[in-house]
Amino acid sequence: MNLNLYLNEKRKTVDNFLKKYISSKKKQKDCPENLYSAMSYALMAGGKRVRPILCIAGCESAGGKPDGVLPVAAALELIHTYSLIHDDLPAMDNDDFRRNQLTTHKVFGEAAAILAGDALLTDAFNMVSRADANPKTLINVISELSHACGPEGMVGGQTVDVLFEGKKAAKKDLFYIHTHKTGALIRASIRIGAIMANGSQDKLDSLTEYGEKVGLAFQIIDDILDQTGTIEELGKSTGADDARGKNTYPSTFGLKESQRVAERLINESLCAINSFSKKADPLREIAKYILSRRN
Repeated sequence: MNLNLYLNEKRKTVDNFLKKYISSKKKQKDCPENLYSAMSYALMAGGKRVRPILCIAGCESAGGKPDGVLPVAAALELIHTYSLIHDDLPAMDNDDFRRNQLTTHKVFGEAAAILAGDALLTDAFNMVSRADANPKTLINVISELSHACGPEGMVGGQTVDVLFEGKKAAKKDLFYIHTHKTGALIRASIRIGAIMANGSQDKLDSLTEYGEKVGLAFQIIDDILDQTGTIEELGKSTGADDARGKNTYPSTFGLKESQRVAERLINESLCAINSFSKKADPLREIAKYILSRRN
């Protein structure tokens, strides 16, 4: 299959949905203009839409139709964008650039950036509630989503990341940070796609394993690129992890071993969905792409 064609097609579909969503905020008199502007600035900055696309691909691989999962997939991008806005704040990573443009707090101020992130996170669940699916299915999706991005997931991982900043973390703590800060939402994206497709438990279990392996590999490669990439490639400052004393796989294991770990994880992710039909080819190709990406 042509992965670039697939990614471009799905990205365009997600972007069109998000444009309609953010335009509706502008029309609503109860949404302050400054809040809408900050939300729109961060959300429509041209991200790769990895999580929504993984959700759609997960749905397809489990036998579902991509149109039905689109609102839920788009909600994942709202949550991801909120997390980036907050991560970039001075109290967190203190970054000036994201996606080749100034970070939200640099343009709108810290208070507006925090509130824009809060608004996107909250509205994500409103978006899920409006999806055309069985109410029980949507409850399962909301449960999955809140667990992945809450204290036992992304927020928990970010908390431990901050706590160990400038300190040497044990390998188990490093694993916790990576699998929660980044991996939890990636795993949930794929699981949610399968849940929306009413996939069997066997398929859900296999996709869960795939998501866990891919999610950890994604963060490891991200850490490698922070050391080896350029600001032009990544659209953000490089070397920030080392400068802030962050615990990463390269800082703990070195670049070569980190690359080997990522390769092993991707191979294991492919084995997890080995029994799936060609409908899972996008997931297979995305896993390979994660290993070779440069941005």
